[in-house]
Parts: sequence; C-alpha cells; structure tokens
Amino acid sequence: MEPDEASYISYEEFGRRFLEYAVSEQRIADAFGELTGAAFDFGPIGVGPGRLAKVTAQVELGQPRILRFVDAFISFELTIPLHVDLVVDLAVDRSRFRVDGTVHLHLTARTADPLRVVIDIAEPRPGDVRVNVASSTKRGQLLRVLASVDHEIRRFVARYMSEEIRKPEIGAVRNIDVATRLDAAWKL
Repeated sequence: MEPDEASYISYEEFGRRFLEYAVSEQRIADAFGELTGAAFDFGPIGVGPGRLAKVTAQVELGQPRILRFVDAFISFELTIPLHVDLVVDLAVDRSRFRVDGTVHLHLTARTADPLRVVIDIAEPRPGDVRVNVASSTKRGQLLRVLASVDHEIRRFVARYMSEEIRKPEIGAVRNIDVATRLDAAWKL
C-alpha cells in the first residue's frame, strides 16, 4: 500500500517516532526482567565497630514498576521491590530483622554510531536503595543502629545490582545493532 503525500514525515520525525516505539515501557520491562524476580543470599559479613557482628540475609527482588519520561532523551525509572530476611549474629545473641524497600535504577535510551540504540544504566549507588528495617525488640532496634544494618544492606544490594547489569546477557539487550537487524530483514 502506497502512502499518500499527506502521510509523509521528515527523517527527523521518523527517527524520533522509531526510537519512542523501540524503547517502549513493555520492551524495557521484558528486556530487564532478568534483573528482577531473583533471590540471593549474602553473608556472613562483618558489620559495626570492629566488624564484630556478622550479618547474613536472604534477599528477594520483586517485579519492577517502570516510569517512562519522554523529553530531549527517553529515560526510565525502574523501581524494583526488595524483601530481605536478615540475621545479625553477635555470638552471644542473634537478632532477626524484616526489611522491605526498593531499588531505583535510572535508564536512558541513546543512539550511537553507526546505527545503534544503547540503553545506559546509571551505576546503582547505596542512595538508590531505600529500606525500611523492622525489628520486634528494642534490643534489635539498638543493634540495628550500632551495626549500621541499614547502610550495609544498601551498600550490598547496590553492589549486587551493579554486578548484575554488567553481565553479558544484560549487555546484549543494552546495545541493539539496528543496522544488522535491518540488513537481515531485507534479505529475501
């Protein structure tokens, strides 16, 4: 079907529409789904003064919520729910904590030479991890402060997410060679 004259658009408009279509919320959610829904353990790691307390945890990452922003750049805020069962062991006493929170990842869609779509992910920092740590005892709450439990959780989760986004399978979906895919589509 041949388009009529009124339906033609500029190359610039075509490029912008193509990019907005290519990096939809659903595509980003599907592509980065490997970062979420995972469960992992960490510890024991030493925390607090003299690293006397030992922390172990079971971490579960939930399904993300995605916000898309279309401006000069197309960007995304990926908010991943986080649930942690944490134990702080002081050798004489063990305290359990329930942690709920979120990990915030910032993604930006960019174009690169020769004809690529690149999804940049800002390196997660501890400040991108927000946690609410709960203990059922006053002693546990005091231990939480003395052992810097909140900080250690944020630091560890940020480091884990940084390692995950560097994996080859994530790298493959972050760098899309449009030219190669177009060449393949034009072969009869």
